[in-house]
Amino acid sequence: MAGLGVSGTAVARVLAGRGERVVVVEGVEGERQLAAAAELAVHGVETRFGAMTLPEGVTRVVTTGWAPHHPLIAAALSAGVEVVGEVELAWRLRPKQAAPWLALTGTNGKTTAVRMLTSILQADGRKALAVGNVGVPVVQAVAEPYDVLAVELSSFQLHWSGTLAPHAAAILNVAPDHLDWHGSMEEYTAAKGRVYERAGTVIFNADDPETARLAAPYPGAVGFTLRVPKRGEIGVVEDLLVDRAFVSDPVEAAEELATLEDIRPFAPHNVANALAAAALARSLGVPSEAVRQGLRDFVPDPHRLAHVDRVGEVDYIDDSKATNPHAAAAALASYPSVVWVAGGQLKGADVDDLVRQAAPRLRGAVLLGADRARIAEAIARHAPNVPLVDIPDRDTGAMEKVVTEAARLASPGDTVLLSPAGASLDMFANYPARGEAFARAVRELKQRHERER
Repeated sequence: MAGLGVSGTAVARVLAGRGERVVVVEGVEGERQLAAAAELAVHGVETRFGAMTLPEGVTRVVTTGWAPHHPLIAAALSAGVEVVGEVELAWRLRPKQAAPWLALTGTNGKTTAVRMLTSILQADGRKALAVGNVGVPVVQAVAEPYDVLAVELSSFQLHWSGTLAPHAAAILNVAPDHLDWHGSMEEYTAAKGRVYERAGTVIFNADDPETARLAAPYPGAVGFTLRVPKRGEIGVVEDLLVDRAFVSDPVEAAEELATLEDIRPFAPHNVANALAAAALARSLGVPSEAVRQGLRDFVPDPHRLAHVDRVGEVDYIDDSKATNPHAAAAALASYPSVVWVAGGQLKGADVDDLVRQAAPRLRGAVLLGADRARIAEAIARHAPNVPLVDIPDRDTGAMEKVVTEAARLASPGDTVLLSPAGASLDMFANYPARGEAFARAVRELKQRHERER
């Protein structure tokens, strides 16, 4: 077993419970890892810290996301030892009459769409659970008596999954991300495309050329679109979500599923998420009433276009989950007049297209983090008249300066948007910590504003 994370610990526990000899290899000997190792030792699991060598007698390596070039994984592949992911293992361990899987992947929006899907399924009275990259290990859920599993899949998980055959599979979008892990955009895209290989129903974003290309080889693939749907698609007609795919007569018939007012928070990319979730649910026969109720019941996760507060007629939005340019572009397109808070680790991604598209909406920018200079250079090229503030501080307290400067640049009616386009680990423990720091700074700003009134 490679790694002692949440999924790795679940895999080790399940395999030990089946009577298999399990050895966990973990590179970090921290407090959490030591506690997990102690818990697993009770089940007869051995944990080896530090040594990235293949244990003797290993017949299979289960990984929860380690890259093919990792020394341990490379050694296993070189020795002809099978390497599978936690999701692949879960698929193989499914009991007879197992719950069907509705699988979803994409560069951005996966968690939101999977949680929307779960809410829709539950509104239909089905015992459903969101699993996979969303947080609950699949291997932990497959033995439980669920009616259906809503499975969020990352490119890492799909890379190590060779036999998955979900009832239906959807790809939301494909844009450059995790290229350091996959080695190239081609390999990253191919990993995403694996979700379609054995799916019963293929669902794709008809507005995303790369996703449409991946679905092209599959006859009967169902598209979702923000435009008026064609035959065999789910789309938008005025303010309605409309199904022309999962109806008795796709040529003549159409069925209303929900309205745009049922989607929260409202933004074009969130409408696409809702359409994908609806299509997956409809592939399983869920009625339109449950689609609408599920979308109304859905509660968004934190740090995804979360409205923090309004201060002096300026709205402050926490979109810290936008850890790549594609996600930030979707957020920026949701507001007409933005003071943009951005920066962090770009992971090799290019930001020129992002800034070029957003330029007409930008009223100012405040930059922080490791790769802020690259964003500043893109703004200088494509939006040279946009006021820009550089915050060089690298401690977590820098966010107070960021918010203060953003407030100075903003005018009534503007939106101050934290949508960093980069990862957070250069300054924060994770993206939630970055979003929470932003929210605290906004609350402090409001207190100062009220004292001064």
